[in-house]
Amino acid sequence: MAKRDYYDVLSVAKDASKDDIKKSYRRLAMKFHPDRNKNDTGAEKKFKEVKEAYEALSDSSKRETYD
Repeated sequence: MAKRDYYDVLSVAKDASKDDIKKSYRRLAMKFHPDRNKNDTGAEKKFKEVKEAYEALSDSSKRETYD
């Protein structure tokens, strides 16, 4: 299974600032958090995908490698 583009996952532009990435991550993490969506496995998968994207894009060296 191919990974989705992390920028698309977080709904940010490729030239987004760290603050924009963080803001988008927090919004999406709250929306898909497993505690808020108890019986929704799709939301849990989306939450994990958002977390993975944020981890890759929030660290400048990982982001440079990803780009």
